[in-house]
Amino acid sequence: MLKRCSVLAAVAASVLFSTASQAQYKDEYTVSTVLPSAFPWGQAADKWVELVKERSDGRINMKIYSNSQLVAGDQTKEFSAMRSGLIDMAVGSTINWSPQVPELNLFSLPFLMPDYAALDAITQGDAGKAIFAAIEKRGVTPLAWGENGFRELSNSKRTIQEPSDLDGLKIRVVGSPLFQDTFTTLGANPTQMSWADAKPALTTGAVDGQENPLSVFDVARIDQVGQTHLTLWHYMADPLVFAVSNQVWSQFSPEDQALLKQAAIDAGQWEINKSRAELDDTLAAIKERGVEVTELTQAQHDAFVKATQSVYEKWTPRIGEDLVKQAQKAVTNRDQ
Repeated sequence: MLKRCSVLAAVAASVLFSTASQAQYKDEYTVSTVLPSAFPWGQAADKWVELVKERSDGRINMKIYSNSQLVAGDQTKEFSAMRSGLIDMAVGSTINWSPQVPELNLFSLPFLMPDYAALDAITQGDAGKAIFAAIEKRGVTPLAWGENGFRELSNSKRTIQEPSDLDGLKIRVVGSPLFQDTFTTLGANPTQMSWADAKPALTTGAVDGQENPLSVFDVARIDQVGQTHLTLWHYMADPLVFAVSNQVWSQFSPEDQALLKQAAIDAGQWEINKSRAELDDTLAAIKERGVEVTELTQAQHDAFVKATQSVYEKWTPRIGEDLVKQAQKAVTNRDQ
């Protein structure tokens, strides 16, 4: 009889604990993104939300807020808002989070990654693990990688084939000092502004050009605001990170943490594969609209690499010399 009572008490306690644990869950979790569902970035978030809802049988509900609306359009404040618990989750850019996580500036070093194999070697290797550790240390739990793509250069004035072609051009850049340094070094006049302000500025001629992945150029129809010259220079890549505020992450059971993480990994890989598979068609569509597309020769590419070496000298100590060396080694050994 005593044994039976003990068993019943244990079961009751387990049920109460489980109920109490699930009672801590929110009816809905906020997910911040910069770009909406028309872009691969937004599609990555959509896929994550879909997989989590499906695999949790509707217990975990997430709602996407695109266009950085949870931070009044200022995408550089997204990480701080997530760290403080004002945002629950995000699919965010390493660029936008770099002011709070200096290690993320690694991906913005000009011409560090010549191709996707180089990008994968960094994100999937020891350097990627070190970067995730740096993010978690600052109050946010990273779960998986996504991708915004290599950023290419467009402008309304002239063909860009060598560093001197950038002299005096007003280029819209995101809110990262490293971008300011890169374009200043190349002789351009970088102007920091949010994505929400970028297209109007291009329309009025307040800026001459911008840099973004081909998917953004295509979907946002940047060619319609005078951006008739496009240079494929692959000067940096823009990985995305699926992440959860540490405050929110700690509220989930270990089982649901595993569910959220695996769903993020699967959504990220799905989005990366989809984005890369669509690149040729995207470029063809851009050319069909009359945009002049310039692909650099190896010699032209090397001239840009040489012209931006001073950026490495300034930024490597800020990012971390060991991390930069680790990434460079991964790039060098990517085909081995």
